[in-house]
Amino acid sequence: MKKVSVLLSRKYRHISIAAILDVFQTVNAFYNDNTGEAFFDLTLVSPEAEPDSRLLYDMYQPVPLHKAPQADLVLVPAFQPGDMVTHLQENAQFLPWLQQQFKGGAEVASFCTGVFMLAASGLLQNKSATTHVTAAGELARKFPEIKVQPKAIVTDDGGVYTSGGATSTFHLLLHILEKYCGRKVAIYVAKLFAIDMDREQQSYFAVWSPSHRHQDELVSEAQMRMENRFRDRVTVEEVIRDLPVSRRNFIRRFKIATGITPIEYLQRIRIEAAKKLLEQKQENITGVMMHAGYEDAKAFRQVFRKIVGLSPKEYRAKYAG
Repeated sequence: MKKVSVLLSRKYRHISIAAILDVFQTVNAFYNDNTGEAFFDLTLVSPEAEPDSRLLYDMYQPVPLHKAPQADLVLVPAFQPGDMVTHLQENAQFLPWLQQQFKGGAEVASFCTGVFMLAASGLLQNKSATTHVTAAGELARKFPEIKVQPKAIVTDDGGVYTSGGATSTFHLLLHILEKYCGRKVAIYVAKLFAIDMDREQQSYFAVWSPSHRHQDELVSEAQMRMENRFRDRVTVEEVIRDLPVSRRNFIRRFKIATGITPIEYLQRIRIEAAKKLLEQKQENITGVMMHAGYEDAKAFRQVFRKIVGLSPKEYRAKYAG
């Protein structure tokens, strides 16, 4: 029987824990029906010395962190929305425990923004990882040693797993089940929970908005110019024409402040505008391209697919009302 520990971290998302438990309980029921014995032994691990027994999960009595057994697999749920620095400070006692579990032979998996816990523990050092598309930039900035894969649904790197946002939880659970139980069980669960097993990326779920959370006034001015003039096909050179900075220095400062290059920033502004127009279905695709600041159809399609993961036509078919 495989021992699985599920963290009841402070500020965890209830829906994340519920999804994890629901899937593993379903698998145990399948094995009980077919073999007479559950496959997974589930333990909820609490940071409290005396865990609250009035939790929603009445099938389990949580155990305190210092009494948690060595696991074969440790699962870290998503965090509630909020400041990640605060979340990590409130869960600091889990970090050395995660390291000990990993050294003891456990594999470790995080779901959505739970990846920040793994990152802070050091278990993702020089490893690939993903998270919710809206949190990927913050993860890359806070932990530059991690190979962040913002489009990925699931990553699996040296016994450490991560998943993208929301329903990507189920794709990581299926990935884990296929490894531990075999493809037959993974397919059974996928059908039972109505999960598409072939989703390859999460980029078309992204909603991008410009970040102004920095102190570089020159970069802020450049951002405003881009956001106001992107439809006019403005170039980086035109944006900085009368600013007291060289092109090379500007690109360096811009990337430090925003996390991306000026060209990428312009592309994202334009593609986000195109997405909104495609969702409204009021313009043909050529009109959308022109309104978004492109005049080369091939270039527009290439950049759109690179950022979104779908062609403009595919995106409209998926999201237009």
